[in-house]
Amino acid sequence: MLIHPPPHTISYEWPMKNFSSHFPLLNSQTIANIKQQAGQEEEKNHDDDDDDEEEARCEWDFNLSAAISSPAASSDAIGVVEFDDSGTLLATGGIARKIRIYAADKSLKAGEDAVGVRVLDHAAACEFYICTPAKLSSIKWKPGSDSQVLGSGDYDGVVMEYDLVKRVPVFERDEHGGKRVWSMDYSRWDPTLGASGSDDGTMQMWDPRCEGGKCLPPIQPNRAVRSPVCCVEFNPFGGPLVVAGCADRGIYGYDVRRMVEPVFKMDRHEKAVTYTKFIDPRTIVSSSIDGCLMMWDAEEDSRLIRKYKGHVNTRRFVGLSVWRDGGLISCGSENNQVYVYDTRWGRPVWVRGLEPGSQPRREPGFVSGVCWRPTGEDRCMLVVGGSDGMLQVFKGERKCDIIC
Repeated sequence: MLIHPPPHTISYEWPMKNFSSHFPLLNSQTIANIKQQAGQEEEKNHDDDDDDEEEARCEWDFNLSAAISSPAASSDAIGVVEFDDSGTLLATGGIARKIRIYAADKSLKAGEDAVGVRVLDHAAACEFYICTPAKLSSIKWKPGSDSQVLGSGDYDGVVMEYDLVKRVPVFERDEHGGKRVWSMDYSRWDPTLGASGSDDGTMQMWDPRCEGGKCLPPIQPNRAVRSPVCCVEFNPFGGPLVVAGCADRGIYGYDVRRMVEPVFKMDRHEKAVTYTKFIDPRTIVSSSIDGCLMMWDAEEDSRLIRKYKGHVNTRRFVGLSVWRDGGLISCGSENNQVYVYDTRWGRPVWVRGLEPGSQPRREPGFVSGVCWRPTGEDRCMLVVGGSDGMLQVFKGERKCDIIC
């Protein structure tokens, strides 16, 4: 899963709107502490020099508790890993042209074998799978569907929805002209509204209530160059904001009530932006193939709060996930390791190399998907997908001296 070289960056200035005034912040104290630390510092201090920053410390113990391996001789790279809202079901998609569904408390439950870790293969572990017509780059659980509908974006430029009860497709869109869809998402402000981003340089907005679902015009974030749209995400807290990250290094925010022009643009990354995630209704974390993550305040002049560095990412999608209640961010890496950052510090607090899969590979492996599953205030689960098709499950517990 390679990313096209980003075109020349073109800067714009847009007025900012308030999107979070009616929505309380999660982890307000944590976020306030982060912003207080950032304080009056010049943004340049976050760009290249972390020597003066307080040393990162890990307040968690993580342990490998389960692994699910791929018996396939051909590539079975996992491109995306997503828990449903309840955290009871896990869905994966990737090169194998299958959506696999796992029951978290059954398939991902800790256990032991001869080497101390429970190891299953996908056939034994997953509850069921649905074959798809193309390789998958993105999957999302549809809000309000009681975990019965799953959307996907694929390499053929098609967005589809699947009924997981009947195990059949129920909705299809192909407005991207056959160009690969990198990302799709659903709105929670208006749960029938969806969006997809593609190599064709557009973010397509779609509404099944319109005849044929074609009543919304496409959005081209970079009006000068059709720069691939690598990620799209609606505000998961219910606000009318959708964010697109592009290969031109820009992050564009739109008010879905008026999509004529973006309400903000962030452009401090040096290369293509691959993921964006909301930490709270106004704070966003982004990932790029420039090898760093960035945290932004989307309402305070799109201010850069902190930069996170340590993982290796120069050409691939390696996953990004946030655990809001725990203040943790996870991402993959092209050195086949998973990284965890605490939002308070710019350096990783935990790094773990993945165990090799059962099948030999011609190329070095890399982490291609990550997802948090909160299991309590002081407990969590991190599921990591690899380019070898292997899923690895880590259980996290807050250290006793931190709790006490």
